[in-house]
Amino acid sequence: MDLLEKCRVFLLGKTLDPLNPKTRKNMLLAAFLAWIGLGADGLSSACYGPEASYLALGSHNHLALYLAIAIALTVFIIAIGYNQIIALFPTGGGGYKVATQLLGPITGLTSGVALIVDYVLTISISIASSVDATFSLLPLSMQSWKLPIEFFLLSLLGLMNLRGIKESIKILMPIFLVFFISHCVLIVYGVLKKYNDLPQIIPNTLAETTHLSTDFGWIFLFAVFLRAYSLGGGTYTGIEAVSNNIQRLETPRIRTGQWTMFYMASSLAVTAGGIILLYLLWNVAPIEGQTLNAVVFNNILQGDSFNGLSPIILIIVMLSEAGLLFVAANTGYIDGPAILSNMAFDNWVPRRFRHLSSRLVTQNGIILMWLSAFFILMWTKGSVTILVVMYSINVFITFSLSLLGLSIYWMKNKGAKNRFFKFCTSIIGFTVTASILAITVAEKFTEGGWVTLAITLLLIIVCILIKRRYTAFQKIMARLSEQFVEEEPIEPLPALPLDPDQPTAVIFVGEYLGLGICTLNTVLTLFPNQYKNFVFLSVGEIDSQSYDPEAEEKNPRQSIQELRSKTIKLLGYFVNYCRNRNLPAVHFQTNNIDVIEGLAYLAEKMQERYQNCVFFAGKLLFENDTWMNHWLHNQTAALVQQRLQMEGMYMMLIPIQAELPSKEVE
Repeated sequence: MDLLEKCRVFLLGKTLDPLNPKTRKNMLLAAFLAWIGLGADGLSSACYGPEASYLALGSHNHLALYLAIAIALTVFIIAIGYNQIIALFPTGGGGYKVATQLLGPITGLTSGVALIVDYVLTISISIASSVDATFSLLPLSMQSWKLPIEFFLLSLLGLMNLRGIKESIKILMPIFLVFFISHCVLIVYGVLKKYNDLPQIIPNTLAETTHLSTDFGWIFLFAVFLRAYSLGGGTYTGIEAVSNNIQRLETPRIRTGQWTMFYMASSLAVTAGGIILLYLLWNVAPIEGQTLNAVVFNNILQGDSFNGLSPIILIIVMLSEAGLLFVAANTGYIDGPAILSNMAFDNWVPRRFRHLSSRLVTQNGIILMWLSAFFILMWTKGSVTILVVMYSINVFITFSLSLLGLSIYWMKNKGAKNRFFKFCTSIIGFTVTASILAITVAEKFTEGGWVTLAITLLLIIVCILIKRRYTAFQKIMARLSEQFVEEEPIEPLPALPLDPDQPTAVIFVGEYLGLGICTLNTVLTLFPNQYKNFVFLSVGEIDSQSYDPEAEEKNPRQSIQELRSKTIKLLGYFVNYCRNRNLPAVHFQTNNIDVIEGLAYLAEKMQERYQNCVFFAGKLLFENDTWMNHWLHNQTAALVQQRLQMEGMYMMLIPIQAELPSKEVE
């Protein structure tokens, strides 16, 4: 093992075997671990969502009691809607699949892009808020260190996720538990410490509400409340995370997902609602350089009750808050690549986002999320005020589209069990989330909201262009198939013996029959009667879509076996094509997460078996070969050629020009 490989293993861990059923099983999450890994984003919003709502009330802070109740109810309404999504879409994909299948591809694209931007912002705002919470304990003179520390934490978390999702969750679990326990204890203690004020809180709130409505009218009162309620929309972010990652949960997945949702909703409702209640009871006011949570907890801990331990307890609580926000950023690293993978399957983004690394994570997606969050933090300079506005808008685009899709589904599906209840919760959820979205956009459009919408719109346009490129490419492949692919014989033709000492043409083929047959015919034309044996090689690529969650519940290897069967069927066509022309032919295949590694492995075996062999692969030539073609396609043939030539094997690329007319491409 060379030095570079040792460093890789040290940083990322040993290579995992995707064909081992135990590997996949060990990667799945129980409800408790899923609550930590996927629920941290939702729970962490209690660190900034309630603060945004409370500050938006201004001098009318008595309305905070209504806010606490409304927040708790909203959390459960949205959670009920996403429980329905989990049941309807048990293979994952969440809001993206809901919008795609129930509202159409373009709506699904909008939801998917909104989620991607949201998860980039999840990482950004969680890291920034984590550092803010930590710096609440430090002098103002230290503020200049915030951004460098944010970049460091961003990179550290990215590296942890490259090692594996379950591994990162286990490392971060103690931080999550310390936060949840300490905040629950402080909320209960803070409320009990104001025990004497509790009997008066409801009468006082009602009296002040009546007084305000008399002076300014009910419309003004409702507008103040609705504005504060909407600007605290960041409180509900993260609830959708479970539905996006059902495939990562232990079986039975629907039950595990719904229990995870229950844990998430309950913990968020208690912490977010409880913190707003503390703001009201302790009548907190903002202090420069400190979060509102730091202010209220400091007020609660003042006195002789803790024998001088108050400062230490406050430090532990605020560090746990900072730690949980750091854990919450992990959700973006988990969910963002998952959505990219689903979108890559539908050709909205480059297919490389489906590829798995040696640790069986979608490495390209993780790296993209890291780079995007880096630039967002650099542009906003880590300002939570700007980030929370950008963050709230996109997540509510997805909320609204998902719940709208559910409402339409239950309205049409008249025979469904408990249809009326499900329809009512969906339409209420849609009304709430759409209202929050509209008010947030209107209120904060000039304060960063337009940036989020502009980025989302730009990415939608880019995805549409990518889809058009892939569609054009598929038309090219279809045209090649029309020209060269013949009807396959019903029964396999008898095998013809191969002589290992005779010249052998070894041809790499992929999923496109037309390209493979065109390559074979070109070899036969260029080298008539030269090769006496023909060997076809192919690799079944194990990517993020190769695992079928429903099939795994019965047989963990079933989806891999289906991939192998599909590859063998493809290769069987080429062998029969040759035998039909009296050409001796065989095929070999393997499954691998890395197509280049798989083909190189097969090539080495063929070199041992057929020493007088030459390798061939077809390479499409585009009339206008732009950087986008290289970006969207993996250039597998050229990379394999380079690899084999470095190892002393001969390989030729067969150029194939098959361009659609420009009008058809456009």
